[in-house]
Amino acid sequence: MTMRTMSVAGSFYPAQPSEIESMISRFNAILDTHPESKKRFETLRGRAVIVPHAGWIYSGFTANIAHSILSHSNPDTVVVIGPSHRVGFEGVSIAKADHYQTPLGELRIDTDRVGDLQSRFYLPSFPDAHHEHSTEVQMPFIKHYMGNVKVVELVYAYADPSQIAPIIDYLLGLKDTAVVISTDLSHYYSLEQANRLDAICLEAIRSENASLLHQGCEACGAIGVEAMLDVAKKRGLEAILLDYRTSADASGETSRVVGYASALFIENDSF
Repeated sequence: MTMRTMSVAGSFYPAQPSEIESMISRFNAILDTHPESKKRFETLRGRAVIVPHAGWIYSGFTANIAHSILSHSNPDTVVVIGPSHRVGFEGVSIAKADHYQTPLGELRIDTDRVGDLQSRFYLPSFPDAHHEHSTEVQMPFIKHYMGNVKVVELVYAYADPSQIAPIIDYLLGLKDTAVVISTDLSHYYSLEQANRLDAICLEAIRSENASLLHQGCEACGAIGVEAMLDVAKKRGLEAILLDYRTSADASGETSRVVGYASALFIENDSF
């Protein structure tokens, strides 16, 4: 049995199961204090989300909302797509292993889907690319909310949205499959500057206007976001912004902040 082992447990998210469950409980308790938002989120259904990937203390609340909603669709397989922060390579790499390690227990990797995607889209597997936090920080959420689901991990570096969009489009054509697009927004600006830059990203997502991403959005996962927006527009999906905040909300530090957002894509008859 081969394993995609954890690489950032204990730094980006807790290494102990009890601490993970405690953090998720706190995130949901915060949401309980906003009953109108909570009620709205409970009614939403969709199989594609955008989520942030920073340390959970900063972006976990925002990501938690999206993963909770994603679980409403009861997918059999969740494909997580994120940018590489550690190594550079051409294109998109797919993780080849049997299981994905999390502190809450192992997730099964959908090896049949991995083989299908590799042959259909000629995807290589670069092992060094799969020590990546942008994808890994999503897995404990997935294990918590969808414990028996299978997963696939895709990491891209020097890629074009046109390479990723057909993969997303194919996956969303499979009724048992969900897609998670991982990105943070602006990095290390003042709070005022971050809000201004991030507003461009948020409007691009809300309006599904990928061209806006090239007008000042500094999302590190903009390639994946652009691919998702192209597919959403093609498929007639509606984008719903779920949450936006910055690291200042957790730290109080406003001179150098990072922006985070989550969004859901729904079919227009999903209500």
